[in-house]
Amino acid sequence: MTVHHLNQLLLVCSLVLLVAVAAVRISSRSGLPSLLVYLGIGVAMGQDGVGGIHFDNAELTQVFGYAALVVILAEGGLGTKWKDIKPALPAASSLALVGVAVSVGVTATAAHYLIDLEWRQALIVGAVVSSTDAAAVFSVLRRVPLPARLTGMLEAESGFNDAPVVILVVAFSTAGPVEDWYALIGTIILELAIGAAIGLAVGFVGAYGLRHVALPASGLYPIAVMAIAVMAYAGGALAHGSGFLAVYLASMVLGNQKLPHWPATRGFADGLGWIAQIGMFVLLGLLVTPHELKDDFWPALAIGLVLTVVARPLSVVVALLPFRLPWREQVLMSWAGLRGAVPIILATIPMVSGIEESRRIFNIVFILVVVYTLVQGPTLPWLGRKLSLDKSATEAADLGIESAPLERLRGHLLSVAIPEGSKMHGVEINELRLPPGAAVTLVVRDGESFVPLPTTILQRGDELLVVATDPVRDAAERRLRAVGQGGKLAGWLGTGGNGTS
Repeated sequence: MTVHHLNQLLLVCSLVLLVAVAAVRISSRSGLPSLLVYLGIGVAMGQDGVGGIHFDNAELTQVFGYAALVVILAEGGLGTKWKDIKPALPAASSLALVGVAVSVGVTATAAHYLIDLEWRQALIVGAVVSSTDAAAVFSVLRRVPLPARLTGMLEAESGFNDAPVVILVVAFSTAGPVEDWYALIGTIILELAIGAAIGLAVGFVGAYGLRHVALPASGLYPIAVMAIAVMAYAGGALAHGSGFLAVYLASMVLGNQKLPHWPATRGFADGLGWIAQIGMFVLLGLLVTPHELKDDFWPALAIGLVLTVVARPLSVVVALLPFRLPWREQVLMSWAGLRGAVPIILATIPMVSGIEESRRIFNIVFILVVVYTLVQGPTLPWLGRKLSLDKSATEAADLGIESAPLERLRGHLLSVAIPEGSKMHGVEINELRLPPGAAVTLVVRDGESFVPLPTTILQRGDELLVVATDPVRDAAERRLRAVGQGGKLAGWLGTGGNGTS
């Protein structure tokens, strides 16, 4: 490749990224998941579109898709709050195992009898479409916040169910006879256990290192966090475990350890996640040949209908039977089973393996994801409101707290942002009741900074600089978060965080 060709490639890539970023505005206004916009860009650039680019490298798409999924899962894990996900873990685990099994069985049976696919191909289709996508779900639910239990359940399910689905698709796409069902169950449990152990170990060790070693530049912390997450995936995969589960759990551990410069790290991970999604979906759109889709349109609609109105609701009911979830929440969970990046990427596995009719499987999955995302995506916010599951008006906004270690002074500088909805609004400085060794040293309000008095009243939109000695840093942060959630009476009203615990 010459320098001229490299310049042209960079120009094209930058234009695609700019168009894709601008398209985010379209998706946010329309309520459609952004994946559809990016897929459309890829299709438009393809051989049947205005770009006329001929691309049919399924193996490259699969490799890039796996890499993008690692970044997306890492970003999702970093944003998962342990307090929300902890109560939902048993139910989410059941959905990721029992729910996936029910969904695969029902969908594969429909694919075999409705469109005459051989059992191997039918099982591949059933497995491929049985993984939900958190990015697709929450891109349309961002304006309709769910109760913490449902949010945690959906996040955990999407993070957990990728692993068993990948194992099933690889097993069904392997040449030769498919393993007995009990052997597959054993393989899934073993790989999940290995991936979970490695992910948790890497996460805790990495968090300990980042909290106790002051890096020379704040910009290194986001890079270090993402490197640890990728290391968890690599370690899990090399140990013949689930790398996807490992990266998700490691990232979740890192995201709940109050690391230095956390807002900057979250912003960096969020940006990488967007780039990964854009590149992945554009590439998947390029891989599609639109004129080949017409023969598989109706079969895809039939399988998607069974998946949406039979397999998904049945899997939710069966998997959540021991947990006695209210019927309204079960209805929303059933409709919120959006398919996004993972199914389309997994559909490339049989193509790379040379499975018969693999191209048809890819086309069916592509049509199914696009059509049913168009149907379910815009209706999810409406359904959440109709089922009275919109909790946006009753939950206080969380504080954004960034910590910078002051190694030589054995202390920490906390940067606290007071968002809309925070109950810290109207609280005086002395009513924060920070532990001894912590103090508010500066307030930034409307672009002006000043040293506050003990009677200074805090307002939403303020940014505070809090200096805390190393022994009381965690207690100070707990107290600040408690006041943000419970107001000046936090600690007496059961919200905790009195600064001494």
